[in-house]
Amino acid sequence: MAGPVSPPRVSARRRRPGVIALSLGLIAAGGAGVAVLLLQVGHRTEVVTVVRDVQVGQVLTVQDLGTASIALDPAVKAVTADDMDQVVGKRAAVELRPGSLLAPSQVTKDSLVKAGEQLVPIGLKPEQIPATALVPGQKVQLVHVPAQGETDTDKPSGSPPKTLPGRVVKASSAAPGTGVVVVDVATSATDGPTAAAWVSSGTLRLVLAAPDGR
Repeated sequence: MAGPVSPPRVSARRRRPGVIALSLGLIAAGGAGVAVLLLQVGHRTEVVTVVRDVQVGQVLTVQDLGTASIALDPAVKAVTADDMDQVVGKRAAVELRPGSLLAPSQVTKDSLVKAGEQLVPIGLKPEQIPATALVPGQKVQLVHVPAQGETDTDKPSGSPPKTLPGRVVKASSAAPGTGVVVVDVATSATDGPTAAAWVSSGTLRLVLAAPDGR
């Protein structure tokens, strides 16, 4: 009979101190990275939120606003909860929607229609709406375009059309079915009646002014 089989001998490999040190270093570095990540995720900021619809030019009240605790990216500009008192009583510079964060640029202490100005609503058909979005504060030119076959009797033939300066206060969403957008434009009190007459006769066109207003 064959004798008992001896188990194979396993030779122990000698561990090199350099490899052990490197391994421990990587584990330590990885742990530190995780700790930093956890700290960043855990850091939250109390910010101001919008809790109900606020129209352009409307004065903000405490009832319009709420707070939320979020991990805020430094690139995102938001009003902090500590500064809520500084925005209550100001006017909405843009239309505010529930569930959104409130940014400092979305409020203003100034009235959107200033003293000596009038507000003229202008309805624009889809083909008359600029591709560039109309936003509050944007400068525009109100252009008088006579109806086909008509001419301005009080200006020489071939001269440029009459224009009036204006400023966008609010632009509505496109109406279902027609696509018409109503734009509220602030003009001087002396130009308001003229612009309203152009709107009534369908001879007014809206043109975006250059960024510097010229």
